[in-house]
Amino acid sequence: MKCPRCVADDDRVVDSRTSADGEVIRRRRECLKCFMRFTTYERVEESPLRVVKKNGERVRFDRDRILQGFLRACEKLPVSMEDIENSVSGIESKCKAEYDREVSSSVIGSLVMEELRGLHKVAFVRFASVYREFKDVGQFMEELRPMLDGGPNSPAAKKARGQAKDGKG
Repeated sequence: MKCPRCVADDDRVVDSRTSADGEVIRRRRECLKCFMRFTTYERVEESPLRVVKKNGERVRFDRDRILQGFLRACEKLPVSMEDIENSVSGIESKCKAEYDREVSSSVIGSLVMEELRGLHKVAFVRFASVYREFKDVGQFMEELRPMLDGGPNSPAAKKARGQAKDGKG
């Protein structure tokens, strides 16, 4: 490390401390030529994750954009902020673990839809309607049909319960 005063390349480490979150090491150094003390910080170099949008544009990964999407989808619904934060953190972790430099916006959208489907069905449909750019009610129904067909109050489930009560099936 070069001394900021005399530019000598000969120093010693006087003190090292790790930051509270363990992400950075702070080192106090002393130049062996002019005896000036200075501080350096050491951290892991990360290449920022970039998002490739539908139009081909590349932008920096922004956790807050995902959070804002969740908040809009879950507005006025009984979904806790803790659940939203955990979902967003999970998506961020998956993206950073599975993609080195670039991730498609469609991958992020799919992860968000998957998380919202587990959090709240209405939030899922709200997000899906914007994300998939529904143009008419038919597209809404295509998205809702699997939930309606598989849910406990779906016609298929009611029919199965009715057959079980009658001793049929």
